[in-house]
Amino acid sequence: MLPASRGLLLERPVANSIHRDAMGLYPLFCCADWRALESDLSSLRDRLVSVVLVADPFGEYDETLLRRSFDRVSPFKTHFVVDLEQPGRCASPHHRYYAERALREVRIEICDPPSQMLSEWVVLYGQLIQRHGIRGVQAFSPESFRRQFRVPGLVCLRAIDRSGECVGAQLWFVHGQVAYSHLSAASERGYQCACSYALYRQAIEYFQGQVRWLDLGGGAGTSQKQDGLTRFKAGWSNTTKTAFLCGRILDPSRYRELSSPAAEHAEYFPAYRYAEAV
Repeated sequence: MLPASRGLLLERPVANSIHRDAMGLYPLFCCADWRALESDLSSLRDRLVSVVLVADPFGEYDETLLRRSFDRVSPFKTHFVVDLEQPGRCASPHHRYYAERALREVRIEICDPPSQMLSEWVVLYGQLIQRHGIRGVQAFSPESFRRQFRVPGLVCLRAIDRSGECVGAQLWFVHGQVAYSHLSAASERGYQCACSYALYRQAIEYFQGQVRWLDLGGGAGTSQKQDGLTRFKAGWSNTTKTAFLCGRILDPSRYRELSSPAAEHAEYFPAYRYAEAV
């Protein structure tokens, strides 16, 4: 816990060394006081080599404030956002068509409490891991999900087909006036009936009048390519926000020492972790 800003970081060992660095929580770093972040990070100089995080695009900061706290600040991803107070429809005609078609095959339920579908969710997400070869921090374990399902503000929607089987689900976290789309997963049957369209449509309806914004996140990877996930999220949104990748070198001499074998990857931060990312 960072005492002044009240944000959280994860400390981690640096491979093949006695040193440690830190990262923001996945997928976004949030804190209560962004103005106090610089002093919090400065206090870690004797403990850590560097810090890297992705700033919550709805945080109370501007780019100038971020640059006072970090050495490196660069646009990381475009987040697709639904402003629920903007007039007119949020979804594209394409998405409305597929949502209506999917809703003929499935019904969407709000799980209250969310814990009632934890076991079903673990199975669905396990299938997602296998389908897409997910690894690293995104390959959440069952124990991780048990803890996540106890976090206040979790909203869980599930798609039930005509046979009564849960074929898809979606997790959101609500904080203030923003609902953040966290994770979605579906079975093979869920993919066949395009239940993700039904889940997003019902989520938008559910959050009307409860929050101002829905943060749908960005596309796959770090580039702004027009992949399928990008097109899918863009079809629901009516505005965007930029998420910034922020890095701070706390111990320059140790950073240079650790990064020297990866000097050609200096654009990656921290450079000494480039091999872990590929």
